[in-house]
Amino acid sequence: MPSNYGRHRDSYKRIFSILAAGTLLGLFTAAFSWVWYSCYSDAILLPFYRRGNWVMIAIYAVLMLLFSNVFGGLKTGYLRRTDTFYSQSLSMLCVNIVTYFQISLIARDFAAPFPIALLTLFDIAVLPIWIIFTNRLYFSLFPARRLVIIYGERAAAELVSKMSRRVDKYMICESVSADKSWTEIEEAIDKYEGVILCEMPGQLRNDILKYCFASKTRVYVAPKISDIIIRGAEEIRLFDTPLLLCRNTGLAPEQRLAKRIFDLVFALVVGIIALPIGLICAVCIKIEDGGPVFYKQQRLTIDDRLFYVYKFRSMIQNAEKNGPQLATESDSRITKVGRFLRKCRLDEIPQILNILKGDMSVVGPRPERPELARKYEQEMPEFDFRLRVKAGLTGYAQVTGLYDTTPYDKLKMDLMYIEQYSLLLDMRIIMMTLKTILFPGESNEEARQHEQLFFSEKLNESEKEEK
Repeated sequence: MPSNYGRHRDSYKRIFSILAAGTLLGLFTAAFSWVWYSCYSDAILLPFYRRGNWVMIAIYAVLMLLFSNVFGGLKTGYLRRTDTFYSQSLSMLCVNIVTYFQISLIARDFAAPFPIALLTLFDIAVLPIWIIFTNRLYFSLFPARRLVIIYGERAAAELVSKMSRRVDKYMICESVSADKSWTEIEEAIDKYEGVILCEMPGQLRNDILKYCFASKTRVYVAPKISDIIIRGAEEIRLFDTPLLLCRNTGLAPEQRLAKRIFDLVFALVVGIIALPIGLICAVCIKIEDGGPVFYKQQRLTIDDRLFYVYKFRSMIQNAEKNGPQLATESDSRITKVGRFLRKCRLDEIPQILNILKGDMSVVGPRPERPELARKYEQEMPEFDFRLRVKAGLTGYAQVTGLYDTTPYDKLKMDLMYIEQYSLLLDMRIIMMTLKTILFPGESNEEARQHEQLFFSEKLNESEKEEK
């Protein structure tokens, strides 16, 4: 049966992934071992004995594993090859930089950088070979799953389109309407290795989930807003009865305090580091056209509170004198300096002031313009839920690839962040943001284009209504 095959295949895939990740980490660690013994071990002031050297090598391996997990570079078969390369390259660079400063600290002086640079070049050369070999072997052993999609009132075309971009992983063989009889739905499920459930009536979805659970059939569920709220529920018991408690108040007081302290420390440290860069940006903006350096715009934050978000001005003066318009890639209103600032995300630096003032957090839902938020709420009444926390400089929806291609999916991701909040999640999103900035993927660009189109359509609708 497909379900039994899928169950065994999942076990083999996990074993394969562990072996593939272990091979890459082993190669990186072995290369570092050679560099350490050849170039650093005897050069430090007080050389280590045998166990000390082992500890250094073990620390390197642990750091590589931690950073790889944060950036997702070891997920063989999950990411596209280019994304795997970007993720693991960033992981490797971070670890090698941290290790260099660690060695310098032990040596009580700046260590020679050439061996670490040579190690980095070796790692970059090995990585593509590992990616190509493991991916080819992975997909030859584990071909795409044959799936059936069951859809309700909400069209499933967009989800099908996204999954079709990964034909190496998903093969959607049939689509079945939720209006079909239970016998037809059951027969369709039995023919394939997995089921994709789009939004449909709750009772039918429950029946399908229970049927698939009984037959050990894999299920991909497009969650509803209510599902995401339940994910953040606390498990309690009333005597011998299990209950799920949804507090629905946003972050707890201790979480807000910890998040605020983290925001202040982050903003102060990054602000000091970014100050010289910000001064250079300000001078360049002033030299180009003599206009104001900063640009401010009303946005929404926690509890529907209005505030002014600050940015370095990247467009000509009075760019929105004819009404709000979203900038496009070839927009003539963007200045030469502004185009560079936007590309490198340097125009966002002044938002550190918003974080220090308490209007924004480092991580949270991106702040929306009031006029656009009102339009979103007409189609998605739950859009206001994302204002249970402060707006953020970066957010979960901005670093999750294809899931941010529509406003509805972005809302889901923002709510998932709120319901699953932790400081560890904040730090992971910050690291993922670094990857997004350095290696913007095709999916992110497509998402931005989709959002630009949606934004423009909503503003045009608003202008027509006002007229």
